[in-house]
Amino acid sequence: MKTGAKILVESLQREGVETIFGYPGGQILPVYDELYDSSLRHILVRHEQAAAHAADGYARASGRVGVCLATSGPGACNLVTGIATAYMDSVPIVAITGQVPTTMLGNDAFQESDITGITMPVTKHSYLVKKTDEISSVVQEAFYVAGTGRPGPVLIDLPKDTQTGTARDSPRLDKVVLRGYNPTYKGHTRQIDKVIALILEAERPLIYAGGGVISSNASEELIALATQLGIPVTTTLMGLGCIPCDNPLNLGMLGMHGTEYANFAVTESDLLIAIGARFDDRVTGKIDTFAPHAKIVHIDIDPAEIGKNKRVDVPIVGDVKAVLNDMLNSIKKKGIHDAWRKKIQYWREHHPLKYPDDGKLHPQYILQRMNELLKGDATIVSEVGQNQMWTAQYFGFRRPRSWITSGGLGTMGYGFPAAIGAHFARPDLPVFDVAGDGSIQMNIQELGTVAQYKIPVKIAILNNMYLGMVRQWQELFFDHRYSYTELPSVDFVKIANAYGIDGIKVESADEVMPALKDALDCNGPFVMDFRIEREENVFPMVPAGAAINEMIGGHPR
Repeated sequence: MKTGAKILVESLQREGVETIFGYPGGQILPVYDELYDSSLRHILVRHEQAAAHAADGYARASGRVGVCLATSGPGACNLVTGIATAYMDSVPIVAITGQVPTTMLGNDAFQESDITGITMPVTKHSYLVKKTDEISSVVQEAFYVAGTGRPGPVLIDLPKDTQTGTARDSPRLDKVVLRGYNPTYKGHTRQIDKVIALILEAERPLIYAGGGVISSNASEELIALATQLGIPVTTTLMGLGCIPCDNPLNLGMLGMHGTEYANFAVTESDLLIAIGARFDDRVTGKIDTFAPHAKIVHIDIDPAEIGKNKRVDVPIVGDVKAVLNDMLNSIKKKGIHDAWRKKIQYWREHHPLKYPDDGKLHPQYILQRMNELLKGDATIVSEVGQNQMWTAQYFGFRRPRSWITSGGLGTMGYGFPAAIGAHFARPDLPVFDVAGDGSIQMNIQELGTVAQYKIPVKIAILNNMYLGMVRQWQELFFDHRYSYTELPSVDFVKIANAYGIDGIKVESADEVMPALKDALDCNGPFVMDFRIEREENVFPMVPAGAAINEMIGGHPR
């Protein structure tokens, strides 16, 4: 007989878990006591939200399920933003929370919260485990649900008496079978044949690739398909890295802050092949004008996404990797689209991304120098806001899972703890967190975590003393009325030093590369406080409600 806490820890080990991010408390103490003698590596964060984001960053960087742990009540509630972030971006995490004893459920006991109810809208599934002998089977199910089909977060709530109670540990099942849960992996053959016929007929085809390509580990298949058929590729924010930045078919990111040539290509395409993407409003702009001349193919493992936002001509429900493999096996003819590619090349040459070349400290310059130094051999994490968009535009991603950011929920404070998780997923790679001075302060307490464990995360703060993206909207659409978006100057280097962390303040362009090299050479964490132009904007930009070819801040067409 074993305690529930011991069964939990051993069940996690059977699932291949090596690292957990968490914060202890009264109702999860039996599990923490079991961790004391366990080989599992537990990283003590300074706030439960950071535990969820770190588990999320671990999952995105590794492709495996991330795990976070918290106590009941406020501890569990502090995970919610991180769980919702993972849900919006289809990231597989398992969140484990302590709970008051089963005899006290529903009595408003100290630090009780209905966390299964609270998280119901933002999880694939939630478990409230009331019997000790159910723990091992629930853990196996949770990991199966989180990591299969369209990935996503799963929550396991453990009342304290199930942790202290005893039971015989159930053996791990060879296969999990859940009634009503049976994801479709193989695409329908006739639908695939229809897509191939459309591709061979099209004169202006375009691939629109999203985060599903990366979740499915289908980058090789995507590149092979695009290369064989000569079809240009544009990616969502979440899809960056699924095709190398220097591939001549890669048009970069589309949408609100996408490249002009990607947005023009979507608008003028006659066949749009959406792969693992969900037609998000930040991508499509005014939905009625998105790809107005194109027949639309949509490949996605989640049938609920197909036709949700945009009418689709040929839907294919299935795993992206499996569907693309079937397409590659069926295609016999290479596409020739010389006129189309020449037109796109003209747009590339006449509508490039640009920023002032005036010797001032521009964030775009910082990202370009970072890209030059790292050459793609790094994991880049970002916060949310202008810093995120500049990174997406100016850092050249060369491989999948090298770019980690909060897409759908747009969670400020995400990047720093996610970078911690990414380090433990890929300790062989340098990890840089690109932050704004607003977003870094939302989870700045995690400086304590990186200092304690000597985690070599490099933090590049693009400091304009504003909540930059909100200020940009106030400038453009609210007549420069900067209502509560100006931030006081903060000496981030001194804050880092207080935790025993090295740092440097950078105030001119010629100091950028030496600072980046100092950060890379440092064996531990390092903070760079870049004092950028205060009112720098992210351009091009599609205003809310406009078509994606109606960009401001770009070039005249």
